[in-house]
Amino acid sequence: MKSPKKVRVTIVEDNTSIREVFRLLISSSHKYDVVAVYEDAETAMQYVGEDMPDIILMDIDLPGINGIEACMKIKQEFPDVNIVIITISENSVRVYEALCAGATGYLTKHTNQTDLLSSLDEICAGGAPMSANIARMVVQSFHKNTNSPLTERETEVLTKLSDGKSYKSISELLGISLATVKYHIKNIYIKLQVCNKEDAIHYAKRERYI
Repeated sequence: MKSPKKVRVTIVEDNTSIREVFRLLISSSHKYDVVAVYEDAETAMQYVGEDMPDIILMDIDLPGINGIEACMKIKQEFPDVNIVIITISENSVRVYEALCAGATGYLTKHTNQTDLLSSLDEICAGGAPMSANIARMVVQSFHKNTNSPLTERETEVLTKLSDGKSYKSISELLGISLATVKYHIKNIYIKLQVCNKEDAIHYAKRERYI
């Protein structure tokens, strides 16, 4: 009896240790075959046509072209390839941008073997592995007012404020400085013509900006 065809996987990750761990974990399953590993998006993009992967695990932070841009370009030429973003931590804005660029889902770099293989199985079954928080952002994007004067980052900052997060927490969650958080909030107040966060949150929710 002929063995079922293995799912072809390419790994694009600039960290040698993480790249090797993912390769070993995936290769341990009889369902998957790691056909290529690359440390940068440029090389991976060059050989997609030869490797013909079913799934690409793509690091979001790469030297040169980042994972989001690479995802967009690969999907334009190879729309049937499932691209899963690999990220150190769940940065909602960046993961959401990757999904908008065509990614099927995302994994964090501390994903264990069981969760990794389960996520790959989910993709093969037509699913999209992502956390509840990211899924909520995707759903909310369909309901937001597209005429919002706020940038994506300002929207993210204001959403965190509405969730009760402090300036310091927002800084840590989004990976930006405290000064940058204050700068965004200042711009939010100006754009919404309000003087405090309570009014900003109330106005933004009423107008469906968040």
